[in-house]
Amino acid sequence: MSFMIDSPRELLLEIWRESCRHIEIKQSVNQWVALLKPVLPVNMLVLRRFNFVEKSIDTVAVGQPRPGPEPDDQQMKFTSNRWSRLIAWGAGGKLLQSVGVRRSGALALLAPKDLGGDLLAGPLCSQDGLTGVLILAADHGRAFKPEHLALVEKILEPFSVALENDRRLSELTTLRDAAVADRRNLLKQLATKTNEEDPVIGAETGLRTVMERVKLVAPSDAPVLILGDTGTGKEVIARAIHVRSKRVDGPFIRVNCGAIPSELIDSQLFGHERGSFTGAEGTRQGWFERADEGTLFLDEIGELPLIAQVRLLRVLQDGFIERVGGHEPIRVNVRLIAATHRDLAAMVHQGKFREDLWYRVNVFPLLLPRLAERPEDIPALARHFAKRASNRFGLSHVDPTADDFRLLAQYPWPGNIRELGAVMDRAVLLGEGQRLDVAKSLGISLPSQRPLTDDPTFYDVIPEQDFDRPRVKLDRDALESIELDVVIKRHIEQVLGATRGKVEGRRGAAERLNINPHTLRAKMRKLGIDWSRYREME
Repeated sequence: MSFMIDSPRELLLEIWRESCRHIEIKQSVNQWVALLKPVLPVNMLVLRRFNFVEKSIDTVAVGQPRPGPEPDDQQMKFTSNRWSRLIAWGAGGKLLQSVGVRRSGALALLAPKDLGGDLLAGPLCSQDGLTGVLILAADHGRAFKPEHLALVEKILEPFSVALENDRRLSELTTLRDAAVADRRNLLKQLATKTNEEDPVIGAETGLRTVMERVKLVAPSDAPVLILGDTGTGKEVIARAIHVRSKRVDGPFIRVNCGAIPSELIDSQLFGHERGSFTGAEGTRQGWFERADEGTLFLDEIGELPLIAQVRLLRVLQDGFIERVGGHEPIRVNVRLIAATHRDLAAMVHQGKFREDLWYRVNVFPLLLPRLAERPEDIPALARHFAKRASNRFGLSHVDPTADDFRLLAQYPWPGNIRELGAVMDRAVLLGEGQRLDVAKSLGISLPSQRPLTDDPTFYDVIPEQDFDRPRVKLDRDALESIELDVVIKRHIEQVLGATRGKVEGRRGAAERLNINPHTLRAKMRKLGIDWSRYREME
């Protein structure tokens, strides 16, 4: 089957569609290769999953333009040292490339040994961190070029989603094989276990008021709107509501509204019938149907386009959905929890969010404080994340020291709890199970080792949303107290000037800043940086 792809966006959309078209990943892998073949010299696509329990990498699916032999080593196990190196590579998020048979570092560990030719490897991640790796092998005698690397970076997200969905399907299949009479009991045990493994830390301290409101609203079916900055733990609170509700035996389905391409929103939320559009080879249930008798958590609801808001409003009013291409209404019984870091009230006044939908979802609002507003919870959260990281990475558990707590307390935490979790992950990896290197993880070193004119730290460059930042004092006579955004903007502009406006790819600004190109573009839009004007300097 051949495909005519006119632009990278169209290719990305087709890959997303293929990811959503089939439940089993093996049904999509050859189609992915067919989509990539016209624009990349790809001869084989290998998807591999990280097994943190066994410290191994398992091959999930192999795609080829035509039938042929597959790599032999379907599973590879590693020592703790090599495993830590792989996890550290995944945390960095960089593509790896080898030319011919010369391989070294992480790529030598990631790729099947009998896979020849020029290779590209990219990390696949979910909300919980690194989950797998995408490996592309080039045709014999051909190689991947710099422009190919930029394209591969863009397609990592749909492959990550497909791998995560495959994992969930595997888990659901295991549950389905259990006796029907024991299923409800098993789900209760799973819900209890999940709640124990991911506790609401700070329930009696910084989140005490929030948890009191959670207990108040959980037994009802009232819609809940969770408001708070990115990384404040909105999903944890949504799950806390679910497990305390009468729907605890039903499913809890989370949908990130901001991650769904606008063209696929209807299909994702409401499902589609076979033949309803090109490539709809089978009937698919949407998230509303999958959440029936349970809870549907619509994260980042403010990202939904207006046309999707209209359809969502109808479902909330009537309790019926209609699949794309379908003609029969389907009754759904779903408890809605929505969340956003945006000011929805302001968006209503700007005409970007429907007023009638706002009234529907804002029945019982919950406002989550930023981590900087609940400093008393930082020690408990740091211990929790350090223990979780040690278990995930197979390293010895080490508790934070008093000096670690002091450093953590002084940091402003623009990324909130999510950033704290990432900092502790890196501290555990950098400490190699012997200690926690919190200072290096935060990008802090002694003044004699790091001049004040050094670049901003990784977390300074990529805050994820608007928030009132504390002013940062720079201990130099020539600098006054200035806002962090100004420092970041100046630094990005300097890098853009050095790269002549090149954002992604080799020697681009994103590579120099060591961040994802999409994240960098979002940050530049927020700071009002027009990167195209730097190209005029050539």
